[in-house]
Amino acid sequence: MFTGIVAAVGKIAGVKPLEGGLDAGVRLDIDAGALSLADVALGDSIAINGACMTVVEKTATNFCVDVSRESLNCTAGLDSIGEVNLEKALTLAERLGGHLVSGHVDGLGTVHRFEAVGESWELVIDAPRELARFLAFKGSVVVNGVSLTVNRVDDRDDGAVPVPVCRFSINLIPHTMFATTLKHLRAGNFVNLEIDLIARYVERMLSVQKAGAR
Repeated sequence: MFTGIVAAVGKIAGVKPLEGGLDAGVRLDIDAGALSLADVALGDSIAINGACMTVVEKTATNFCVDVSRESLNCTAGLDSIGEVNLEKALTLAERLGGHLVSGHVDGLGTVHRFEAVGESWELVIDAPRELARFLAFKGSVVVNGVSLTVNRVDDRDDGAVPVPVCRFSINLIPHTMFATTLKHLRAGNFVNLEIDLIARYVERMLSVQKAGAR
């Protein structure tokens, strides 16, 4: 489990294809930056841009993870060299500064607009329609591993795509811009989305209850 509070910005320093042909994944060599690896052991979990990955190698400054082809197909930003948001798995002795995050990417969003508004920045994202029921005003969502609060939700039929999309807006304060990779986003970029864990279970309970009432 994670909190969605980014501990450090690291960098994918190397991408090496794993054996197995086109269906194989990759091994990522990640420079941990300011993230201390002193308490990290092989087999531990670290969230990379919001995706939970297992440490398979480590040095004092770098660690490696293997990313399957399935994970590469379902995420963004894990297949090339560049900066990434990092967070070590949550312990019971830490503050829950964001919200409960599993590190399982639920879908890819597309940045619709990203611009300065006063002293902050407005990030507008088009989410897959199947995630719309989990997005709520003042609810929580994870974008590239960052726990954020939804400011506005607009369910719409966008003529630019063949199916309806859910467009939601987030306000980013200067600290978030400074401490994460979100500052690099541009319109058209894909982002990893994880919906709120509690919303996921509430939706499941309601659907089972509804099915049982038929």
